[in-house]
Amino acid sequence: MPALYTQFSSDPGDYGNYDLANRPADGLEIQYIVIHDTEGSYASALSTFTSQSYVSAHYLIRSSDGLVTQLVPTKDVAWQAGNWYVNIHSIGIEHEGFAVEGATWYTEQMYRSSARLVRYLAARFHIPLDRAHILGHDDVPGPGPAYQGRMHWDPGPYWDWAHYMALLGIAPRSQRAHGVTAGRIVMIAPNFHTNKPTVTYTDSEGNVYTLPSQPANFVYLHTAPSFDAPLISDPALHPDGSAGTTLAYDWGDKAVTGQRFYLAEQRGDWSAIFYGGKKAWFYNPGGRTNTVRSSGLLVTPKPGAASVQVYGAAYPSPEDYASAGVPTIHTLQPLQYTIPAGQYYVAWGPIRAQDYYAVTFNAPEDYRVVDGHELFYVIAFNHRIAFVRASDVAVIP
Repeated sequence: MPALYTQFSSDPGDYGNYDLANRPADGLEIQYIVIHDTEGSYASALSTFTSQSYVSAHYLIRSSDGLVTQLVPTKDVAWQAGNWYVNIHSIGIEHEGFAVEGATWYTEQMYRSSARLVRYLAARFHIPLDRAHILGHDDVPGPGPAYQGRMHWDPGPYWDWAHYMALLGIAPRSQRAHGVTAGRIVMIAPNFHTNKPTVTYTDSEGNVYTLPSQPANFVYLHTAPSFDAPLISDPALHPDGSAGTTLAYDWGDKAVTGQRFYLAEQRGDWSAIFYGGKKAWFYNPGGRTNTVRSSGLLVTPKPGAASVQVYGAAYPSPEDYASAGVPTIHTLQPLQYTIPAGQYYVAWGPIRAQDYYAVTFNAPEDYRVVDGHELFYVIAFNHRIAFVRASDVAVIP
């Protein structure tokens, strides 16, 4: 059922709901698959994507039976992730349901159908089957600081990443750490069925209430190794510096299954990781109750740098756009975070800066892939991924 692709007014820049491309043959490598939920019914999502909505997804999966509906060809760019850089490098899959209702909508039929689709897409486009490349919408950063706090947080705390990863063949507790960094990196891996933290939400009048107890995919992060210590605060969500909360959409204080971080310290039953430029503590008896040992590349500020900037995309420079013969459409914007000297973050890459110039309806002869000269690393930074300049960091294999 094709998503709507049409011009909405006399302005050729007013169109939707996706962009024509020729991925990956045109040079736009598909690097990610983004998992969403619809926050509505299957029928309402179909209605949204097939009408004037300025939003789309490549696929939609029905809760009751796992039916897969394709809406946008994978060669084209769906408007789905809220971050243009991620859009041009990803495939978006919507799942019928509501994030706060968890298992009511996230059925076994849906998980299995979705995982089968992801395995197919990953094989077709050579996408690694890991949580660095199979992202939740809540893993996607804002392209700039003004967007970071407004980014979506689906599929939310009740999506069973452990089960989903097992269906993809990457169950966290079956993985083996290896290499120099083994033991210095941990993967978040709480037992989904027994992990039932208190989670709150707000009603239509703004009153906070506690959601029904149910399995969750995350651990809460504190400022010190104690349940009495405040939850860590993300500046995009709490610009006044107030503490994090138990609200489902307060993603800044939640580390999620499959995410990997540097183990900064172990003190009794508590582990500390470097997270969002801070040291964040979570309850982890024995150093293995809520984690497994992992491995990978690490990046840290280069010697002599007090800190390095973190970005929400890897866009080219103005000179790169000029070389491609198109106007500069995106500028690299630092997010509201830095990485201090002495901190380490799990990274993958390097990748080259890139953009896709496509600003008018149905004019593929005018579209351009803009390749940048600068290299970036993608990092597991906080609840979301982020980007750092390769020239700013030292790499530890």
